[in-house]
Amino acid sequence: MKFTETILSGAYCIEMERHTDARGFFTRQFCSREFAEHGLPTQFVQINNSLSTQKYTLRGMHYQLPPYAETKIVRCLRGALLDIIIDLRPDSPTFKQWLYEELTADNHRMLLVPKGFAHGFFTLTEDTEVLYLVDEFYALQAERGLRWDDPEFGITLPHTPTVVSEKDANWQSFNSAYHLNQ
Repeated sequence: MKFTETILSGAYCIEMERHTDARGFFTRQFCSREFAEHGLPTQFVQINNSLSTQKYTLRGMHYQLPPYAETKIVRCLRGALLDIIIDLRPDSPTFKQWLYEELTADNHRMLLVPKGFAHGFFTLTEDTEVLYLVDEFYALQAERGLRWDDPEFGITLPHTPTVVSEKDANWQSFNSAYHLNQ
């Protein structure tokens, strides 16, 4: 695996090395030794899977408060998406900065989302399926979210989302919600 730190401190794009022959290919999606060598989590307690049937679906921006803050490893199994993260760690040099990485079934890339980040994704195709490993159990009482279109972050997408859940559409802005919920 190839680990490349993104412009956001602690977030990594992970490229799987494919070994191809007449049968197809083989790749490792996770190796605790290689993750440990990069100082990354090696224990995961949940594997989550979602399917978005419509193109331009937006899910996010979600996070959990400590002590339930999550590290996620996100991979697109079918279709294509922009995986979006926002650094919400007040002591981070990249606090309130965001990025997205294009993850597709064909490029076999993953994004490691560190604890203290909001996470979401925007589908680029119909029937986009996502798999992600999480290192903390889901805790309803710690669940939070932010509006993806909050001017505080200035996230720009290549198309306006056409499908957004009511819950995700109604998250508060950063300034009205985040500081109250730390």
